Amino acid sequence: MQIIKRGAEAILYLGKFEGNEVLVKERIKKGYRIEQLDEKIRKFRTKKEVRLLTEARKSNIPTPKILHVDEENCKIIMEYVGNNRIKELLNRSDKKTIIKLCKEIGESIGKMHSAGIIHGDLTTSNMIFFNKKIYFIDFGLGNFSKRIEDQGTELNLLQEALKSTHYKILDICWKNIIKGYKKEYIEAEKVIKKVDEIEKRARYAKR
Repeated sequence: MQIIKRGAEAILYLGKFEGNEVLVKERIKKGYRIEQLDEKIRKFRTKKEVRLLTEARKSNIPTPKILHVDEENCKIIMEYVGNNRIKELLNRSDKKTIIKLCKEIGESIGKMHSAGIIHGDLTTSNMIFFNKKIYFIDFGLGNFSKRIEDQGTELNLLQEALKSTHYKILDICWKNIIKGYKKEYIEAEKVIKKVDEIEKRARYAKR
């Protein structure tokens, strides 16, 4: 068992399923919670993540294929899409590639929001370049919502992540993400307006 990532909620590790290399996401027990409550929470979050991944794929958003769900042990067994993160790829790419990648990111987020999917942790660490597409991974903090406030908050968090991780190419990244987003989401202008509102509220709170 090769552990890829150990988070607060789950362990990600490489395994084998029907002879193929797969990624296994296992939600770990929390000793500080009552056992029955802990089991209920882990099962609920596992089911919800499976639903989010499934609905995202239905909306033509590249996500790892779910191969098996072990609800009893809170495990999701899925296609392994490698570790070529967009985080590193953007920082070493030329301008033309950055524009292409960021438009694609924006288009996928637009499709997500059109389908009422909130990813919950939109950073370039949760985007993987695989088979010439950008795959979105880790919907563990995701939810279903069509509220403009929730969509605006999601885009605002992405923008903040870009500021810290891709500050040298921030303008070109954000501009093209928004271009792709507008192409795919009919309510895009309302969401972008909400992002501006959220930024202003944050600036006011800091004073």
